[in-house]
Amino acid sequence: MSDTPLGFETLQIHAGSRPDPATGARQTPIYQTTAYVFRDADHAAALFNLQEVGYIYSRLTNPTVAVLQERLATLEGGVGAVCCSSGHAAQIMALFPLMQPGDNVIASTRLYGGTVTQLSQTIKRFGWSAKFVDFDDTDAIAAAADENTKAIFCESISNPGGYVTDIPAVAKVAETLNVPLIVDNTSATPWLCKPIEHGATLVVHSTTKYLTGNGTVTGGAVIDSGNFDWTASGKYPSLSEPETAYHGLKFHETFGPLAFTFHGIAIGLRDLGMTMAPQTAFQTLLGMETLSLRMERHVQNAVKIASWLENDPRVDHVTYAGLPTSPYAERVARLYPKGAGALFTVALKDGYDACVKVVDSLDLFSHVANLGDTRSLVIHSASTTHRQLSPEQQEAAGASPNVIRLSIGIEDADDLIRDLDQALAAAE
Repeated sequence: MSDTPLGFETLQIHAGSRPDPATGARQTPIYQTTAYVFRDADHAAALFNLQEVGYIYSRLTNPTVAVLQERLATLEGGVGAVCCSSGHAAQIMALFPLMQPGDNVIASTRLYGGTVTQLSQTIKRFGWSAKFVDFDDTDAIAAAADENTKAIFCESISNPGGYVTDIPAVAKVAETLNVPLIVDNTSATPWLCKPIEHGATLVVHSTTKYLTGNGTVTGGAVIDSGNFDWTASGKYPSLSEPETAYHGLKFHETFGPLAFTFHGIAIGLRDLGMTMAPQTAFQTLLGMETLSLRMERHVQNAVKIASWLENDPRVDHVTYAGLPTSPYAERVARLYPKGAGALFTVALKDGYDACVKVVDSLDLFSHVANLGDTRSLVIHSASTTHRQLSPEQQEAAGASPNVIRLSIGIEDADDLIRDLDQALAAAE
Protein backbone atom coordinates (compact mmCIF):
# COMPACT_ATOMS: atom_id res chain seq x y z
CA MET A 1 0.00 0.00 0.00
CA SER A 2 0.99 3.66 -0.35
CA ASP A 3 2.22 5.81 2.50
CA THR A 4 -1.04 7.76 2.53
CA PRO A 5 -2.48 7.72 6.07
CA LEU A 6 -5.54 5.50 6.45
CA GLY A 7 -8.90 7.11 7.14
CA PHE A 8 -10.75 6.86 10.45
CA GLU A 9 -13.35 4.47 9.05
CA THR A 10 -10.60 2.10 7.92
CA LEU A 11 -8.67 2.32 11.17
CA GLN A 12 -11.72 1.67 13.34
CA ILE A 13 -11.90 -1.76 11.66
CA HIS A 14 -8.26 -2.64 11.00
CA ALA A 15 -6.03 -0.90 13.56
CA GLY A 16 -4.29 -3.42 15.79
CA SER A 17 -6.01 -6.37 14.13
CA ARG A 18 -4.31 -9.01 12.01
CA PRO A 19 -5.34 -12.50 10.93
CA ASP A 20 -4.61 -15.01 13.65
CA PRO A 21 -1.21 -16.55 12.76
CA ALA A 22 -2.20 -20.00 14.01
CA THR A 23 -5.60 -20.41 12.36
CA GLY A 24 -6.02 -17.57 9.89
CA ALA A 25 -9.11 -16.38 11.74
CA ARG A 26 -9.97 -12.91 10.43
CA GLN A 27 -11.91 -11.68 13.45
CA THR A 28 -9.85 -11.09 16.60
CA PRO A 29 -10.06 -14.26 18.70
CA ILE A 30 -11.08 -14.19 22.34
CA TYR A 31 -7.96 -15.38 24.12
CA GLN A 32 -9.77 -16.80 27.15
CA THR A 33 -6.67 -17.79 29.07
CA THR A 34 -5.15 -16.87 32.41
CA ALA A 35 -1.49 -17.48 31.68
CA TYR A 36 0.99 -18.01 28.84
CA VAL A 37 3.75 -20.60 28.45
CA PHE A 38 7.27 -19.16 28.49
CA ARG A 39 9.81 -20.35 25.96
CA ASP A 40 12.34 -21.01 28.71
CA ALA A 41 13.56 -19.61 32.04
CA ASP A 42 15.49 -16.76 30.39
CA HIS A 43 12.40 -15.71 28.46
CA ALA A 44 10.34 -15.62 31.67
CA ALA A 45 12.98 -13.57 33.47
CA ALA A 46 13.20 -11.07 30.61
CA LEU A 47 9.44 -10.54 30.62
CA PHE A 48 9.30 -10.00 34.37
CA ASN A 49 12.25 -7.58 34.21
CA LEU A 50 10.50 -5.53 31.47
CA GLN A 51 13.41 -6.32 29.15
CA GLU A 52 11.10 -7.94 26.61
CA VAL A 53 7.48 -7.27 25.66
CA GLY A 54 5.13 -10.22 25.76
CA TYR A 55 2.41 -12.03 27.66
CA ILE A 56 2.80 -13.18 31.26
CA TYR A 57 -0.56 -13.25 33.00
CA SER A 58 -3.92 -11.87 31.91
CA ARG A 59 -4.16 -9.46 34.80
CA LEU A 60 -1.40 -7.58 32.98
CA THR A 61 -1.68 -8.35 29.29
CA ASN A 62 -3.92 -10.34 26.99
CA PRO A 63 -3.81 -10.60 23.16
CA THR A 64 -7.49 -9.66 22.70
CA VAL A 65 -7.15 -6.67 24.99
CA ALA A 66 -3.90 -5.71 23.27
CA VAL A 67 -5.72 -5.31 19.93
CA LEU A 68 -8.23 -2.96 21.55
CA GLN A 69 -5.44 -0.97 23.17
CA GLU A 70 -3.66 -0.49 19.86
CA ARG A 71 -6.89 0.46 18.11
CA LEU A 72 -7.79 3.06 20.73
CA ALA A 73 -4.30 4.55 20.72
CA THR A 74 -4.42 4.79 16.92
CA LEU A 75 -7.85 6.43 16.77
CA GLU A 76 -7.00 8.93 19.52
CA GLY A 77 -3.57 9.74 18.10
CA GLY A 78 -1.65 8.42 21.12
CA VAL A 79 1.42 6.24 21.48
CA GLY A 80 -0.15 3.62 23.73
CA ALA A 81 -3.17 2.69 25.79
CA VAL A 82 -4.07 0.69 28.87
CA CYS A 83 -7.50 -0.92 29.07
CA CYS A 84 -9.15 -1.68 32.38
CA SER A 85 -12.41 -2.78 33.96
CA SER A 86 -14.51 0.43 33.81
CA GLY A 87 -14.44 4.15 33.15
CA HIS A 88 -14.08 4.84 36.87
CA ALA A 89 -11.13 2.46 36.98
CA ALA A 90 -9.58 4.36 34.06
CA GLN A 91 -9.77 7.62 36.01
CA ILE A 92 -7.90 6.11 38.96
CA MET A 93 -5.42 4.48 36.57
CA ALA A 94 -4.77 7.89 34.99
CA LEU A 95 -4.10 9.58 38.33
CA PHE A 96 -2.23 6.73 40.02
CA PRO A 97 1.24 7.36 38.49
CA LEU A 98 0.91 11.11 39.04
CA MET A 99 -0.30 11.55 42.58
CA GLN A 100 1.28 11.27 46.02
CA PRO A 101 -0.39 11.87 49.43
CA GLY A 102 -1.05 15.59 49.76
CA ASP A 103 -1.37 16.18 46.02
CA ASN A 104 -4.43 17.61 44.25
CA VAL A 105 -6.10 17.66 40.87
CA ILE A 106 -8.03 20.61 39.42
CA ALA A 107 -11.33 19.36 38.00
CA SER A 108 -14.18 20.88 36.03
CA THR A 109 -17.46 21.45 37.83
CA ARG A 110 -19.21 19.97 34.79
CA LEU A 111 -18.60 16.27 35.31
CA TYR A 112 -20.57 13.06 35.67
CA GLY A 113 -21.91 12.81 39.22
CA GLY A 114 -20.02 9.61 39.96
CA THR A 115 -16.79 11.30 38.90
CA VAL A 116 -17.51 14.27 41.16
CA THR A 117 -18.03 11.85 44.05
CA GLN A 118 -14.88 9.90 43.17
CA LEU A 119 -12.78 13.06 43.04
CA SER A 120 -14.36 14.89 45.98
CA GLN A 121 -14.74 11.95 48.37
CA THR A 122 -13.15 8.63 47.39
CA ILE A 123 -9.66 9.84 46.46
CA LYS A 124 -9.31 11.35 49.94
CA ARG A 125 -8.62 7.77 51.07
CA PHE A 126 -5.40 7.96 49.04
CA GLY A 127 -4.50 11.32 50.58
CA TRP A 128 -5.39 13.11 47.33
CA SER A 129 -7.84 15.99 46.88
CA ALA A 130 -9.64 17.85 44.09
CA LYS A 131 -10.42 21.50 43.46
CA PHE A 132 -13.52 22.12 41.33
CA VAL A 133 -13.50 25.09 38.97
CA ASP A 134 -15.70 26.45 36.18
CA PHE A 135 -13.53 25.65 33.15
CA ASP A 136 -14.98 28.52 31.14
CA ASP A 137 -12.83 30.70 33.44
CA THR A 138 -9.27 29.73 32.58
CA ASP A 139 -7.91 32.33 35.00
CA ALA A 140 -9.73 30.50 37.79
CA ILE A 141 -8.06 27.23 36.74
CA ALA A 142 -4.63 28.84 37.00
CA ALA A 143 -5.51 30.51 40.30
CA ALA A 144 -6.57 27.20 41.83
CA ALA A 145 -3.16 25.62 41.19
CA ASP A 146 -0.46 25.27 43.82
CA GLU A 147 2.81 23.40 44.20
CA ASN A 148 0.91 20.17 44.91
CA THR A 149 -1.29 20.31 41.79
CA LYS A 150 -0.41 17.32 39.64
CA ALA A 151 -3.13 17.24 36.95
CA ILE A 152 -6.10 19.01 35.36
CA PHE A 153 -9.20 16.94 34.58
CA CYS A 154 -12.26 17.62 32.40
CA GLU A 155 -14.71 15.98 30.01
CA SER A 156 -14.69 16.90 26.31
CA ILE A 157 -18.51 16.74 26.20
CA SER A 158 -19.86 16.67 29.72
CA ASN A 159 -22.37 14.33 31.25
CA PRO A 160 -25.23 15.17 31.70
CA GLY A 161 -25.59 18.57 30.08
CA GLY A 162 -23.57 18.12 26.91
CA TYR A 163 -21.35 21.12 27.73
CA VAL A 164 -18.38 21.29 25.36
CA THR A 165 -14.99 22.13 26.83
CA ASP A 166 -12.58 24.51 25.12
CA ILE A 167 -9.77 21.99 25.31
CA PRO A 168 -7.05 24.15 23.66
CA ALA A 169 -7.68 26.96 26.17
CA VAL A 170 -7.46 24.57 29.11
CA ALA A 171 -4.39 22.89 27.59
CA LYS A 172 -2.60 26.25 27.52
CA VAL A 173 -3.16 26.59 31.27
CA ALA A 174 -1.88 23.06 31.84
CA GLU A 175 1.22 23.80 29.73
CA THR A 176 1.91 26.96 31.72
CA LEU A 177 1.60 25.03 34.98
CA ASN A 178 3.65 22.13 33.54
CA VAL A 179 1.05 19.57 34.56
CA PRO A 180 -0.75 17.00 32.38
CA LEU A 181 -4.26 17.62 31.08
CA ILE A 182 -6.52 14.57 31.37
CA VAL A 183 -9.63 14.63 29.16
CA ASP A 184 -12.51 12.18 29.47
CA ASN A 185 -13.56 11.70 25.84
CA THR A 186 -16.38 9.22 26.51
CA SER A 187 -19.28 11.32 25.22
CA ALA A 188 -17.46 12.65 22.16
CA THR A 189 -15.40 9.62 21.09
CA PRO A 190 -12.42 10.19 18.77
CA TRP A 191 -14.89 10.50 15.88
CA LEU A 192 -16.09 13.88 17.14
CA CYS A 193 -13.03 15.07 19.04
CA LYS A 194 -9.38 14.09 19.43
CA PRO A 195 -8.25 15.81 22.64
CA ILE A 196 -4.57 14.98 22.06
CA GLU A 197 -4.62 17.11 18.90
CA HIS A 198 -5.87 19.99 21.09
CA GLY A 199 -3.16 19.61 23.74
CA ALA A 200 -4.37 16.88 26.09
CA THR A 201 -1.73 14.66 27.71
CA LEU A 202 -3.96 11.72 28.58
CA VAL A 203 -7.40 10.64 27.34
CA VAL A 204 -9.70 8.42 29.36
CA HIS A 205 -12.78 6.54 28.21
CA SER A 206 -15.62 4.59 29.61
CA THR A 207 -15.57 2.12 26.73
CA THR A 208 -18.93 0.95 28.09
CA LYS A 209 -20.62 3.80 26.26
CA TYR A 210 -20.35 4.83 22.60
CA LEU A 211 -17.23 2.81 21.79
CA THR A 212 -19.00 -0.48 22.53
CA GLY A 213 -22.36 1.06 21.70
CA ASN A 214 -24.59 -1.89 22.53
CA GLY A 215 -24.91 -1.86 26.31
CA THR A 216 -23.36 -5.30 26.85
CA VAL A 217 -20.07 -4.85 28.73
CA THR A 218 -18.30 -2.37 31.01
CA GLY A 219 -14.75 -1.23 30.38
CA GLY A 220 -12.35 1.68 30.49
CA ALA A 221 -9.16 2.91 28.87
CA VAL A 222 -6.35 5.42 29.32
CA ILE A 223 -4.62 6.64 26.15
CA ASP A 224 -1.20 8.27 26.44
CA SER A 225 -0.17 11.05 24.06
CA GLY A 226 3.52 10.40 24.71
CA ASN A 227 4.07 14.17 24.64
CA PHE A 228 4.71 14.97 28.31
CA ASP A 229 8.20 15.21 29.83
CA TRP A 230 7.75 13.39 33.14
CA THR A 231 11.28 14.28 34.31
CA ALA A 232 11.29 18.04 33.67
CA SER A 233 9.77 19.26 36.91
CA GLY A 234 10.58 16.52 39.38
CA LYS A 235 6.87 16.34 40.24
CA TYR A 236 6.32 12.77 39.02
CA PRO A 237 8.78 10.47 40.81
CA SER A 238 6.81 7.33 39.94
CA LEU A 239 7.73 7.92 36.31
CA SER A 240 11.09 9.69 36.64
CA GLU A 241 12.78 8.13 39.68
CA PRO A 242 14.08 4.58 40.27
CA GLU A 243 11.36 1.98 40.79
CA THR A 244 12.42 -0.37 43.58
CA ALA A 245 10.13 -3.16 42.41
CA TYR A 246 12.12 -3.30 39.15
CA HIS A 247 15.65 -2.96 40.61
CA GLY A 248 15.90 0.79 40.12
CA LEU A 249 14.45 1.00 36.60
CA LYS A 250 13.39 4.53 35.64
CA PHE A 251 10.26 4.38 33.48
CA HIS A 252 10.74 7.63 31.58
CA GLU A 253 14.44 7.09 31.05
CA THR A 254 13.88 3.51 29.87
CA PHE A 255 10.66 3.75 27.85
CA GLY A 256 10.60 7.40 26.75
CA PRO A 257 7.23 8.39 25.25
CA LEU A 258 5.75 5.05 26.36
CA ALA A 259 6.68 5.54 30.02
CA PHE A 260 3.13 6.17 31.20
CA THR A 261 1.73 3.22 29.26
CA PHE A 262 4.33 0.78 30.57
CA HIS A 263 3.82 2.07 34.11
CA GLY A 264 0.07 1.60 33.75
CA ILE A 265 0.56 -2.07 32.90
CA ALA A 266 3.62 -2.99 34.97
CA ILE A 267 2.55 -1.12 38.13
CA GLY A 268 -1.09 -0.06 37.74
CA LEU A 269 -2.62 -3.32 36.53
CA ARG A 270 -0.15 -5.40 38.50
CA ASP A 271 -1.04 -3.80 41.84
CA LEU A 272 -4.56 -2.40 41.40
CA GLY A 273 -5.81 -5.32 39.33
CA MET A 274 -8.45 -3.35 37.41
CA THR A 275 -8.22 -5.77 34.50
CA MET A 276 -10.39 -5.78 31.37
CA ALA A 277 -11.70 -9.22 30.48
CA PRO A 278 -10.93 -10.54 26.97
CA GLN A 279 -14.67 -11.04 26.32
CA THR A 280 -15.17 -7.32 27.10
CA ALA A 281 -12.41 -6.33 24.72
CA PHE A 282 -13.94 -8.51 21.99
CA GLN A 283 -17.39 -6.93 22.41
CA THR A 284 -15.87 -3.45 22.35
CA LEU A 285 -13.87 -4.19 19.20
CA LEU A 286 -17.06 -5.34 17.48
CA GLY A 287 -18.80 -2.13 18.47
CA MET A 288 -15.97 0.09 17.31
CA GLU A 289 -16.18 -1.27 13.78
CA THR A 290 -19.34 0.82 13.28
CA LEU A 291 -18.40 3.79 15.49
CA SER A 292 -18.37 6.46 12.78
CA LEU A 293 -21.66 5.25 11.29
CA ARG A 294 -23.37 5.25 14.66
CA MET A 295 -22.00 8.62 15.76
CA GLU A 296 -23.21 10.28 12.55
CA ARG A 297 -26.74 8.98 13.23
CA HIS A 298 -26.55 9.83 16.94
CA VAL A 299 -25.68 13.43 16.10
CA GLN A 300 -28.24 13.71 13.29
CA ASN A 301 -31.03 12.50 15.60
CA ALA A 302 -29.87 14.69 18.50
CA VAL A 303 -30.00 17.86 16.40
CA LYS A 304 -33.52 17.10 15.16
CA ILE A 305 -34.91 16.13 18.57
CA ALA A 306 -33.23 18.96 20.49
CA SER A 307 -34.56 21.47 17.95
CA TRP A 308 -38.09 20.11 18.40
CA LEU A 309 -37.83 20.19 22.20
CA GLU A 310 -36.44 23.72 22.19
CA ASN A 311 -39.61 24.95 20.48
CA ASP A 312 -42.03 23.02 22.69
CA PRO A 313 -43.95 25.29 25.12
CA ARG A 314 -43.73 22.66 27.89
CA VAL A 315 -39.92 22.89 27.87
CA ASP A 316 -38.05 25.59 29.74
CA HIS A 317 -34.72 25.06 27.99
CA VAL A 318 -32.49 22.51 26.26
CA THR A 319 -28.73 22.35 26.90
CA TYR A 320 -27.66 20.77 23.61
CA ALA A 321 -24.54 22.57 22.37
CA GLY A 322 -25.31 21.56 18.80
CA LEU A 323 -28.19 24.04 18.59
CA PRO A 324 -27.55 27.36 16.78
CA THR A 325 -28.97 29.13 19.85
CA SER A 326 -26.46 27.53 22.23
CA PRO A 327 -23.91 29.86 23.84
CA TYR A 328 -21.33 27.26 22.80
CA ALA A 329 -22.25 27.18 19.09
CA GLU A 330 -19.02 28.92 18.08
CA ARG A 331 -16.98 26.50 20.17
CA VAL A 332 -18.71 23.53 18.57
CA ALA A 333 -18.01 24.86 15.07
CA ARG A 334 -14.35 25.42 15.95
CA LEU A 335 -13.53 22.27 17.93
CA TYR A 336 -16.33 19.75 17.28
CA PRO A 337 -17.12 20.26 13.58
CA LYS A 338 -18.75 16.81 13.17
CA GLY A 339 -21.23 17.58 15.92
CA ALA A 340 -21.76 18.08 19.63
CA GLY A 341 -22.61 14.49 20.48
CA ALA A 342 -26.01 13.11 21.42
CA LEU A 343 -26.19 13.78 25.15
CA PHE A 344 -28.07 16.71 26.65
CA THR A 345 -30.58 17.74 29.27
CA VAL A 346 -34.10 19.12 29.07
CA ALA A 347 -35.50 21.39 31.77
CA LEU A 348 -39.29 21.21 32.15
CA LYS A 349 -41.41 24.19 33.14
CA ASP A 350 -43.49 22.10 35.52
CA GLY A 351 -40.43 21.04 37.52
CA TYR A 352 -39.51 17.86 39.36
CA ASP A 353 -42.94 16.20 39.27
CA ALA A 354 -43.18 16.63 35.50
CA CYS A 355 -39.72 15.10 35.08
CA VAL A 356 -40.72 12.01 37.03
CA LYS A 357 -43.94 11.65 35.03
CA VAL A 358 -42.15 12.03 31.70
CA VAL A 359 -39.56 9.40 32.63
CA ASP A 360 -42.29 6.98 33.69
CA SER A 361 -44.40 7.64 30.57
CA LEU A 362 -41.78 7.10 27.86
CA ASP A 363 -41.99 3.89 25.84
CA LEU A 364 -39.11 3.86 23.36
CA PHE A 365 -36.67 5.59 25.69
CA SER A 366 -35.23 3.14 28.21
CA HIS A 367 -34.94 4.36 31.80
CA VAL A 368 -31.41 3.21 32.66
CA ALA A 369 -28.21 4.47 34.29
CA ASN A 370 -26.19 4.42 31.09
CA LEU A 371 -25.55 6.49 27.96
CA GLY A 372 -24.11 6.00 24.51
CA ASP A 373 -26.28 3.02 23.56
CA THR A 374 -27.83 2.46 20.15
CA ARG A 375 -31.11 2.71 22.07
CA SER A 376 -32.33 6.08 23.31
CA LEU A 377 -32.03 6.40 27.07
CA VAL A 378 -33.47 8.70 29.74
CA ILE A 379 -32.79 9.35 33.40
CA HIS A 380 -33.55 11.94 36.06
CA SER A 381 -29.99 12.77 37.11
CA ALA A 382 -30.72 14.66 40.34
CA SER A 383 -32.37 11.64 41.94
CA THR A 384 -30.01 9.00 40.50
CA THR A 385 -26.58 9.52 38.92
CA HIS A 386 -26.05 12.89 40.69
CA ARG A 387 -28.00 12.08 43.85
CA GLN A 388 -24.91 12.14 46.10
CA LEU A 389 -24.13 15.75 45.19
CA SER A 390 -25.22 18.86 47.05
CA PRO A 391 -27.85 21.10 45.39
CA GLU A 392 -25.05 23.52 44.49
CA GLN A 393 -23.00 20.74 42.90
CA GLN A 394 -26.05 19.47 41.02
CA GLU A 395 -26.68 22.95 39.66
CA ALA A 396 -23.05 23.36 38.58
CA ALA A 397 -23.07 19.96 36.91
CA GLY A 398 -26.29 20.71 35.01
CA ALA A 399 -28.35 18.20 36.95
CA SER A 400 -30.97 20.31 38.68
CA PRO A 401 -34.21 18.67 39.95
CA ASN A 402 -36.24 20.05 37.01
CA VAL A 403 -33.96 18.41 34.45
CA ILE A 404 -33.96 15.05 32.66
CA ARG A 405 -31.02 13.68 30.71
CA LEU A 406 -31.49 12.25 27.25
CA SER A 407 -29.02 10.02 25.42
CA ILE A 408 -30.29 9.96 21.85
CA GLY A 409 -29.93 6.65 20.04
CA ILE A 410 -30.00 5.68 16.39
CA GLU A 411 -33.70 4.85 16.01
CA ASP A 412 -36.04 6.79 13.71
CA ALA A 413 -36.00 10.37 15.03
CA ASP A 414 -39.70 10.92 14.28
CA ASP A 415 -40.60 7.89 16.40
CA LEU A 416 -38.57 9.31 19.28
CA ILE A 417 -40.25 12.71 18.95
CA ARG A 418 -43.69 11.10 19.09
CA ASP A 419 -42.64 9.22 22.22
CA LEU A 420 -41.44 12.42 23.87
CA ASP A 421 -44.60 14.26 22.83
CA GLN A 422 -46.95 11.72 24.43
CA ALA A 423 -44.83 11.62 27.60
CA LEU A 424 -44.84 15.41 27.91
CA ALA A 425 -48.62 15.37 27.40
CA ALA A 426 -48.99 12.78 30.16
CA ALA A 427 -47.03 15.06 32.50
CA GLU A 428 -49.27 18.08 31.97
